[in-house]
Amino acid sequence: MDTLTLISLTIFSTLIFPGLLTLWIASMFSEWWVRKLLARTQRRMGPSYVGPLGILQPFADFLKLFIVKTEPNYRYGSVKLARIFGCLGIGALTTSLFLLPITPIRITFNFDVILLIYFLGVWVAVSELLMFTSLTNPFTIKGVSRFSSILAFAEPAFFTATIVPVYLASRVSGKEPVFSVSTTVENVWGLWVNPLTAIPMLLATIAALISIQSKLMFSPFNIPEAEQELIAGVGTEFSGPLLALFNFLHDADLYVLSLVITLVFLGGQHPFSGDLILGTLILIFKYLIVLTAITVIKSSFGRFRVEQGVSTVIKYSLIPALIALIFSIMIVSLI
Repeated sequence: MDTLTLISLTIFSTLIFPGLLTLWIASMFSEWWVRKLLARTQRRMGPSYVGPLGILQPFADFLKLFIVKTEPNYRYGSVKLARIFGCLGIGALTTSLFLLPITPIRITFNFDVILLIYFLGVWVAVSELLMFTSLTNPFTIKGVSRFSSILAFAEPAFFTATIVPVYLASRVSGKEPVFSVSTTVENVWGLWVNPLTAIPMLLATIAALISIQSKLMFSPFNIPEAEQELIAGVGTEFSGPLLALFNFLHDADLYVLSLVITLVFLGGQHPFSGDLILGTLILIFKYLIVLTAITVIKSSFGRFRVEQGVSTVIKYSLIPALIALIFSIMIVSLI
């Protein structure tokens, strides 16, 4: 591949697919799917007015905030800093897509999963926390402290759960590169059909879904957004374009995390990896299953208190992920 082609593909991957444009469209669609399913579980209509079945409502909401609504004048804090940190988070999510086998320009090397976790588990979380604290407010600070308490256990749980399929796929298949996302996606489906490896895979998948639930502040982990206590918590002072940017960051995080589960845990395009059309359709189908599972969990629980949320993440996400990892190590030693 010549230099000009490489540069063109890199720009296309960054700006169009699977970069910023696709990230925005997929994020808005994911928001619509969650809102629609959540409304149905509560016997409501959900988004219904803009577009067929209300599918364009998230786009309309985003554009209204970004173009029509204005930001108030803040006496303390910095809107510019909040915007910079929000853009850093979106940049981290966009960069993480280059590690997934869905882009024309793919980054693949030994232990590249560490880089994926670094972008998703460190930069996104740090960007959100710094975005919140850029606008000082007692309610915001209180919400950030609650959010940080959950993240302290949710991030290690997600990291540990993600390592399980990556470790098993690398050790069982014996293929290069090792501890790589691409190697995992190619071989992870075989782990589900093996009775020994299926057990840690199931535990890791459950742990990952619960950790994502807490990372996204979905019910029952929406503690920082307890309206009666904190008046919307961490997003107290967000409005206008800044609120649109934060909503985009949150929805993009939902999209990328769900896509990681779809690829790393469920094999992505398998069993139609060689067929572009069927492979894409099965990938979308698996993605919607993951998104539906997250929404069902969200609709099934009320809000926890802080100590309940932390305890739940430890019991049902971090501990199962650790058990799955230990079990995986034992299985590999026996094979």
